[in-house]
This record gives sequence, structure tokens and C-alpha cells, in this order.
Amino acid sequence: MKKLLLLSTLWVATVLLHAQGIAFEPAGTTMEQAMVKAKKEGKMIFVDCYTTWCGPCKKMANVIFPQAKVGDYMNPLFVNLKLDMESPYGTPLAKKWQVNAYPTFIIFNADAKEIGRFMGGSDADGFIQRVKENSRDNGSSEMEARWNNGDRDETFLREYLQTLNASYKRSQANDVAEALLAGKEKDFAKDDYLSKVFIININNPFAASFIQTVKSPKDLKKKYGADAVENKIKNVLSGYTGQLLVNENGKTVLDEEKFKAFVSLLNSMNLKDADHYRLSVLIAAAEKSKDFDKYIRLIEEYMSTPGLDADDMTLANWVKPFHGPQISQEQKNKMAAILRTRVAEIKSGKRKAQTGVGNMRLSRPTDELLTILAGILETGKVHQ
Repeated sequence: MKKLLLLSTLWVATVLLHAQGIAFEPAGTTMEQAMVKAKKEGKMIFVDCYTTWCGPCKKMANVIFPQAKVGDYMNPLFVNLKLDMESPYGTPLAKKWQVNAYPTFIIFNADAKEIGRFMGGSDADGFIQRVKENSRDNGSSEMEARWNNGDRDETFLREYLQTLNASYKRSQANDVAEALLAGKEKDFAKDDYLSKVFIININNPFAASFIQTVKSPKDLKKKYGADAVENKIKNVLSGYTGQLLVNENGKTVLDEEKFKAFVSLLNSMNLKDADHYRLSVLIAAAEKSKDFDKYIRLIEEYMSTPGLDADDMTLANWVKPFHGPQISQEQKNKMAAILRTRVAEIKSGKRKAQTGVGNMRLSRPTDELLTILAGILETGKVHQ
């Protein structure tokens, strides 16, 4: 009887071990430790780059990774690592590896040279297939070495850019795109391939091709339309503003040197909405530093600057930080006054209430929303 019980226990343990799904390394395992193990066991390294707030990341972790067939495929081939890319250890790696969306899955060889990557959730079979496809070395390591050694042959740059785009490496793709466009800033818009390179890859507002486009967008607008080009310009500038807030000793602060250079660039391009980008950065920095007197002053400056116009939902979003004991009633009242001024403008017919955001229709007109928010700020209670 004891022998039968022992055999039964061993069988159950074997089944559970076999059906464990992906065997990830213990929390806190570093890439350096994963490399040592990968070399010892003759494996590659699989890294699940996730964040705590990412819904698809959680689905992959809770539904896909625990499946037996996923573990059966992954465990013999990989040392598997989960890294929170917003943790103290993960944050610099996210920048180094150019991880911009989640989940991102990266496959390295045992020397931590990237072989391939892919993004987004999928079912178990789809995940396994994508791992297979991205476990074949695409030559990106060798291409990176050629790039770092100064190779700027145009055929090579085109091939390398294609590889970088497939790997979602936006920062490096921008650099290669700049190299492709160097010296062609005044004519690239007339070329189908080069204009596409610009639209897809340039995200640096200091790129010569971007500056030329802002100053003379005519040719690019002929090819892609005015709205597409204007949206491209806005997206590049808005995207860069996020890089001006940096982590310093655990606090988010404004990179003053980069900010001054950015403002100088905006002024040199004679952008009519240069103040929008300048003030948006300063408002975000004041929020992060919890300097709410400055935060309100900057919002008031934004609202009074000729040519700038914050829509109703932007005003509503600016209210978000106004909770908790660090906000005085006087500060709340000042913000409420800004909202009530906008409501009065809508009521008087001076402007119309916002009814949607993009393709999404709002459940109520924004003058009603702003009135409710102002009441909450003033009294702490919801007044319908």
C-alpha cells in the first residue's frame, strides 16, 4: 500500500513538473546571471519585458505562460527571465534595449546579443510560432557592429533600417534614418522611399530633415496630405517633450539643458504653437515636483497666451492632480475658477462644448463635466 502511494505521489509530481508552463528564473535574477546559466546549459535567453499596469502582460503571465505546451517548448531551449521594465533594475534596460511598448519579448544568445524580438499578446500556439520565428538570428548583432564601426553604405543602411523596424527599435531606427537622409534634406520629400523613411522613422526634432520639413513642408504635403504631415510634426514634438523629464535620485525633474535647447529649436523654426510645447513641459514638470502654485500659474499663463487654446478635456485632465492633503483649498478654488470661466464661455455661446475625443463620443457635454469638477474642487462633493 505504501509502495502504491509512493508511486502515485511520484506520478502526480512528474505530471505537475511536466505541466508547469514556462519555468522563469526567480525574481531578482539579473541578465548577467542568466548569461552564466545559458552558457552552462547551452541555451538562449528569453526575456519577458513587462510592466505592472499592462493588461496584455498579465494575460500572457496568467493564461499563456502556465500552459504545458508552452513550457514544453520554451524550457529546453531558453533561460527564461521576467523583468519589470519600470523597476530600478529594469528602467535602464528599457532605455538600452529600446523597449517602448508592452509586452515586448526579446530573445538573446548566451552572450546577451539580441537575436530577435516581438510585441503583443497572442494565444499559446501563436506565441510559440512567434518565438520560433524570432529565434533565428536575423543578423542584427552583426549589423549593429557594422553601424558602430562607421559603415554608412546606403544599401547596408536600408537593410539595417528594415531589421530595426522589424524589431521595433525606434531610437536606433531614427539614427539610421537620419544617416540615410543626410545631405538630402531639401530633396528627400520627392523620393518615395526616402519620404517614407522620414514619415515612419524620424522622431528626433533636431534632425536636419525634420527642421527642413517644418520650415518647408510643401513637397511632403503634396505626397501625404497636409493633415498627415502636420500630425507627424506634432507627434515628433510631443513625443520629445516626454524625454525632457528625467529621473534624478528617485524624483522626476526637468532636464534644464535639454529643455533650453528644445525651446531654442522651437523658436528657430518659427512655430506658431511653440509656447504650447514649452508650457506643456513646464506644467508636467510642476505636477511631478508637486509645486501646485507654479502648476496653476503655468496653466493660467497657457490660457492667457495668444494663439493657444486648451480644449475642455485638457482642462479636465489638468484637474487630476488636485486631490490629497498636499493641495490647499485656495489652490483648488483657483483651479475651479479656471473651469468656471470656460463653462461661462460655453454658456454664453462664445465657444461650443466638446462632445467627443477623436472618434469617441462623450457621454455628456463637457460644460456639464467641467461644472461637476469645479463643484468637487470647491466643496469636495459631487453636485449633479
